[in-house]
Amino acid sequence: MRKIPIRKCLATNNLFPKKELLRIVKTPDNEIKVDLTGRLNGRGAYISKSIEALEILRKKKLLNKHLLFEEEINDSVYQEILKIIEG
Repeated sequence: MRKIPIRKCLATNNLFPKKELLRIVKTPDNEIKVDLTGRLNGRGAYISKSIEALEILRKKKLLNKHLLFEEEINDSVYQEILKIIEG
């Protein structure tokens, strides 16, 4: 039996299996991308696939803090996350 990797949601601080979360990455080129494969290089953050988690991220600017991103995160990143959550 294989061990299931567990990660913590940045917004809600709840633990989930890695496959149930979205990974957002700050690449070495200073771009913010949604990583659907889980293999992009860079500093990553995991969030649960819920609108509540997305609202917490946006309101508290948690992605900026966790990814050490100095500039304002573009709204298109949040829109892309929302599309993925809504399915």
